[in-house]
Amino acid sequence: MERLSATEAARRFSDLLDAVEHRGETFTISRRGRDVAVVAPAKEGSGKELKRFLRKHPPDKAWAQELREMRGTLYVEERSWRG
Repeated sequence: MERLSATEAARRFSDLLDAVEHRGETFTISRRGRDVAVVAPAKEGSGKELKRFLRKHPPDKAWAQELREMRGTLYVEERSWRG
């Protein structure tokens, strides 16, 4: 895995993406000596994996009601803007 400064990654961004896309390379990006990001090939998924995930994590039946209750607590101040 190659390590690049944020400045160098910005200068070579197109080449960096080509290396990731076509050669499967991974890069660590650092800023001021600290690692802040990793640029790597995106994981490919499939409909089969999505179905498996959704079956494993069924919807929460109380979620819609909780969302309505939370929205009811929001206060929106309405004023005319003078321009």
